[in-house]
Amino acid sequence: MELAYERRGSGSPLVLLHGIGHHRQGWLPVLDLLAERHDVIAVDFPGFGESPPLPSGLPYNAETLGVAVEEFWTRLGLKDPHVAGNSLGGYVALDFASRGAVRTAVALSPAGFWSRAEHLYARTMLRVLRASVSATPPGAATALASSKAGKAVAMGMLVAKPSQISAQAMLAAAEALRECPGFDETLESFAWVAPPAPPKVPITIAWGEHDRLLPRRQAVRAARWAQQRVTLLPGCGHVPMSDDPALVAKVILYSTRD
Repeated sequence: MELAYERRGSGSPLVLLHGIGHHRQGWLPVLDLLAERHDVIAVDFPGFGESPPLPSGLPYNAETLGVAVEEFWTRLGLKDPHVAGNSLGGYVALDFASRGAVRTAVALSPAGFWSRAEHLYARTMLRVLRASVSATPPGAATALASSKAGKAVAMGMLVAKPSQISAQAMLAAAEALRECPGFDETLESFAWVAPPAPPKVPITIAWGEHDRLLPRRQAVRAARWAQQRVTLLPGCGHVPMSDDPALVAKVILYSTRD
């Protein structure tokens, strides 16, 4: 598949993976910081952002999305890149690590370490967010994106500091959430998902201190799975890249040092 992507910098390759309903532009706050040391490729999963849907008959799940991304970077001529992902992308990054398909993996608030009740809560909140975006007329969406209170209402579930998101970025994120054909099936595929197999390469897991979608108590389970401490991101929410770009870049660059 031809996937939409943005590429910057030079050095060892680093592939960035977004969360469900999001798009590669979510990484823009940290892209230049990471590009100082890496050949950074931020990519849209199939059926999300500007990438085309999966071919008919292929199910949307972590495995098929991961295979599509791996085939994508192989066509770019990359071998064993570093990878970093957020939420859904974090789970896929850890799955790559469990297969030894990457050099290192960084997972920011990865999916898959929830209880059944926590998964039901997250799934419900994501559906509510998408339904709200779909029901909001363009004029009202612009008004929300132009006010501090509107940003807090629209983005408070996902970020700790919604006022730091530009109106343009908020409207683009809303469009990505509203228009992604892979959303429903991907969300359903995680109903019974288990954490990946133990990693075969170095990994780092970091969690937003104020994550409201996947609360940070899930980091305790992730730490048991990884048999290592999970890094807490102070002042950050579920999508931490806009909350504290310098901190997120620092965590990724430390983890991907050669």
